[in-house]
Amino acid sequence: MKRWFFLMLLTVPFAAGAIVIRDDVDDARYRIDGSAFPALADLPGEGHGVLIAPRWVVTAAHAAPMDGMGAEVTVGGRNYAVERVYLHPGFRPMPAALGEEALATGSAGKIHAFLAASDDIALIRLATPVADVEPVALYRGAGEVAQVATLIGKGATGNGAEGLIPGGSHRTTLRRAFNAITGGNDRYLWYRFDPPPRALPLEGVLGNGDSGGPLVINAQGHWQLVGLGSWITAVPEHALEAGFYGQVVFNVRISRYAGWIDRVMSGDEAGR
Repeated sequence: MKRWFFLMLLTVPFAAGAIVIRDDVDDARYRIDGSAFPALADLPGEGHGVLIAPRWVVTAAHAAPMDGMGAEVTVGGRNYAVERVYLHPGFRPMPAALGEEALATGSAGKIHAFLAASDDIALIRLATPVADVEPVALYRGAGEVAQVATLIGKGATGNGAEGLIPGGSHRTTLRRAFNAITGGNDRYLWYRFDPPPRALPLEGVLGNGDSGGPLVINAQGHWQLVGLGSWITAVPEHALEAGFYGQVVFNVRISRYAGWIDRVMSGDEAGR
């Protein structure tokens, strides 16, 4: 997808991004230092990925640097040139007509159906290895559902009662929140933004501007990557607005794509 078109779509709930928090919890409790998750990769302009090997970053395909060589990714405060971008062969860029129809009708149903059928994952090979940041392991099991996971990002923020801050920056302070994974299928895992008092103490969801951001679990003191922020649905009373309680966030299911990731990194599969 052309990046200008995707930025247009960020005005409605088709893209996933940074941390939207509970309205009754101080934002300071969500903010963290970069040292808490050094493997977070900042993509050009906006969007995230995760370092999974010294020269490899995984992200959502729609957030990957479409200009490939010449782009830079930031990991651990340092910039690294992009050598190559590998889009999953099942990724389908969204037609502009779907976005235009959604804006005209106030319904995102066709967009949701399109996104649900796309393999929204990409790998970025860096020109030089990252030497001072520990990569994150891939989760390869099948037990993601019902686990409480951590989501991390720097994009737009807001709270569940008022939604995203209108016109807010898509690259803000690093935050983390928690949510319980409530479902999954072959491509995606999802969780819901519950309001108080049902919400977790630091419950949150992704907002706008940080697609490709990590959904991780902590296994015996080590991070494991279970998902990547991909797309969201809204609640009926806020059909084309993001960040409200009741919103559901869909994340690329890493366990489904672990084999493809292995093949690309070993050189056994070609890509863009």
